[in-house]
Amino acid sequence: MNTLIAITGLGVLCLLFEILNFRKGIVPVTIIGLLAILGLTVSEFNTPQTYYNNMIVVSKFSTAFSSLFIVLAILLIALAHDFYENHSTKISDFIAIKIFLLAGGVAMVSFGNLAMFFIGIEILSISLYVLAASNRMNIKSNEAGMKYFLMGSFASGIILFGICLVYGAMGSFDVIEISESSLSAELPVWFPIGMILMTIGMLFKIAAVPFHFWAPDVYEGSPALTTATMSTLVKVIAVATLYKLIIELNLIPSLENQDLLEAFKIIIVVIAIASMTVGNIMALKQNNVKRMLAFSGISHAGFMLMTLLSIQNSSASLLYYASAYSLAGIAAFTVILYVCKNRDNEDIENFNGLGKKNPLMAAVLTAALLSMAGIPIFAGFFAKLFLFNQVIEAGYLVVVIAGVINSIISVGYYFKLILAMYSKEPNEEVAKTPFVFYAVAIIAILLNIALGLFPSAVLDLLG
Repeated sequence: MNTLIAITGLGVLCLLFEILNFRKGIVPVTIIGLLAILGLTVSEFNTPQTYYNNMIVVSKFSTAFSSLFIVLAILLIALAHDFYENHSTKISDFIAIKIFLLAGGVAMVSFGNLAMFFIGIEILSISLYVLAASNRMNIKSNEAGMKYFLMGSFASGIILFGICLVYGAMGSFDVIEISESSLSAELPVWFPIGMILMTIGMLFKIAAVPFHFWAPDVYEGSPALTTATMSTLVKVIAVATLYKLIIELNLIPSLENQDLLEAFKIIIVVIAIASMTVGNIMALKQNNVKRMLAFSGISHAGFMLMTLLSIQNSSASLLYYASAYSLAGIAAFTVILYVCKNRDNEDIENFNGLGKKNPLMAAVLTAALLSMAGIPIFAGFFAKLFLFNQVIEAGYLVVVIAGVINSIISVGYYFKLILAMYSKEPNEEVAKTPFVFYAVAIIAILLNIALGLFPSAVLDLLG
């Protein structure tokens, strides 16, 4: 609760900076504020599970994921000053929106009441609608904002309808009451239907197949920093929230009473395999790097959905995978922001010869892509290894086989970008790299490698 209040206060402070004409200090002050909030959040980790009128629940799960979200937000906001240098009068608005987006994300993983769950989703979604369409003079950004608004509104409507059905079945929005009632012998049919609708709505937010159609166009059309936010921070928020929703409302035990458990798990298997396969195959055909990473994100959503097959003991694996994927994603997008600054597109041709023009940034992008592909020493490899191990123990070998095959397929399009950097001649000189781009890229990839070398540092948090 303290974390949520502090983040909201920081967002309001960002808006006041514009009134006080303190634009130059907004990014460093915001980063310092987020570091302080991160310290506050970490300090609450070992405290007993705390309920705030059952609206907010502070637990190890919410604290661990909130800490991850804050770290990702710090890295993304650090890039904002250079990215928004042509919009200096609006930088306070952009930073404040990202802070409120973070507040929505923290509320989503800390909810103790379905009303708070929905409020968190709407705070997050509305922030993203604005950010996706923030480049008003670009027709693609307008299109991205409209598409995301329409699809996000439909998803929110489906989630809200699901919440209404759960309330109709249980007579309460309180998660503890719903959880206790769901274990009763006579469970109204509206409860599983409501849960299914909420799950479908969250699958839209995650961009899992077959609810993924909006993602490539929205990722390509949105400003690059917004795409980086959607691909990393927002995706892991949505996956963590879906996981919490299913485990907190006791969906698995309640389905056992109605012999629906196998059907539910088969659906998860199909969605996970379809997401991995469709995402990777479509990514192979892409020439636009942002669009390619959109399909890659759909594939990684499929991997993260595997945690639902062994949901009672996979929260640590989900945290580890989310950390590895998002840190690699931020490192990759930092290089994309640097290479494609002041360009009309993000095509692979822009990366030709980057290994000669800027070896350090090329090395960071290569490392990030290798982590996403699941190559050893990087955290992405160990994330998949631990995940596959749990899924095999749960008895779903076919999903692991599909995951291994898809990991091999993903190497194809990741190496297409790596080959362009190292085997092709440079097109033109690249502008001087701002220090903050180096800092964020190197910090993100070093954190990723550190997770690969010391996985227990994360796994033991929720183990």
